Amino acid sequence: MTTQLQSAEQLSATTLLRFATAGSVDDGKSTLVGRLLHDSKSILTDQLEAVEQASLNRGQEAPDLALLTDGLRAEREQGITIDVAYRYFATTRRRFILADTPGHVQYTRNMVTGASTAELAVVLVDARNGVVEQTRRHAAVAALLRVPHVVLAVNKMDLVDYAEPVFASIAEEFTAYAASLGVPEITAIPISALAGDNVVEPSAQMDWYGGPTVLEHLETVPVSHDLTACHARFPVQYVIRPQSAEHPDYRGYAGQIAAGVFRVGEAVSVLPSGRTTTITGIDALGESVDIAWAPQSVTIRLADDIDISRGDLIAPADDSPAVTQDVEATVCHVADQPLSVGQRVLIKHTTRTVKAIVKDIPSRLTLDDLSQHPAPGQLVANDIGRVVVRTAEPLALDAYADSRRTGSFLLIDPADGTTLSAGMAGASFAAVAEAAAPAADDDAEWDF
Repeated sequence: MTTQLQSAEQLSATTLLRFATAGSVDDGKSTLVGRLLHDSKSILTDQLEAVEQASLNRGQEAPDLALLTDGLRAEREQGITIDVAYRYFATTRRRFILADTPGHVQYTRNMVTGASTAELAVVLVDARNGVVEQTRRHAAVAALLRVPHVVLAVNKMDLVDYAEPVFASIAEEFTAYAASLGVPEITAIPISALAGDNVVEPSAQMDWYGGPTVLEHLETVPVSHDLTACHARFPVQYVIRPQSAEHPDYRGYAGQIAAGVFRVGEAVSVLPSGRTTTITGIDALGESVDIAWAPQSVTIRLADDIDISRGDLIAPADDSPAVTQDVEATVCHVADQPLSVGQRVLIKHTTRTVKAIVKDIPSRLTLDDLSQHPAPGQLVANDIGRVVVRTAEPLALDAYADSRRTGSFLLIDPADGTTLSAGMAGASFAAVAEAAAPAADDDAEWDF
């Protein structure tokens, strides 16, 4: 069984990379993605013919490869990316899931969506403009989301005569900024997405650059994820109790393993109640197994009849997360309506959704110098800030630095279900201002 687990880890680590692209408006993200798909021969003939025809209709002689990803009518008409476009492609060395995210400031929220599961982020910079505010914002989001690898693609090098000093200056500025955010690995690559330089094939115009092309780096960047080393977490989605003649006493807890490994015979705790028991069985795909790991969907059977329902979390008895009603976190605010102190919200964490109140917003991040603006009172769309939230019921939260899956949550408007903010529990990359004393609330239903 150990061999089976190791094989699954090796397959996951060597054959699949999730990555996201980000950058300012007109930096060439969609063109880069189109060039990547085209030059790696990852598009179908009819797709290419459709792009060529659409380009001719717009008076362009060469095919506009950006049309391969800008699929919405509004995107094509305006020449911008609005929504996250997911693309799946493969080479002989690795499979890829790509999220092409928008560049406009008002769509920064979409980058949070695209990068939340990414293991690598490609941040594009126009060589003529260098590092701008949106570049810093995307670097901050990547750092907050703990994306382990960041690629700086300095695009449109053909428009600056492929000058090495231009690339070196931009790379130095961005690397210093991203490193100050705590980004662990930064790789800078000079490219021309339009001409294809250093995207899939090495550029004959930049012989001063000796590093990898974008595709070569994507194929070789180490993406290791030791499943056995993760904090094991199993959010319960559904309780299976058939009460049939064939299974009169069957009681199982179904869901997807969020992280780590579970084994039959292991002592576990059920949170937030804190009751302990032992795993007596694991059912996967209709068969009993002795071991299961993330991200498998399984049904776990326990030795004791404990009151367990959707939203509870099963974790090893000796490695359980803290249970709290006071959540301190960094959030990326994604809604048009502001998030204010005293606001009533719902907090969705894994499969659990509870009522909560925003007790304090200690600070808002200033991207220019990474300083914290104290006590802003509210966060507006695309703001990044610290919040203190009081929940009506206890939550079993990990620090986001320890687990991206069980350390993240959403703040939701209880009136209409709108997602307000994406949250990451625990400390951020910057110093956190001292939280002010929470104000009293006179609404008994929401004042916890």
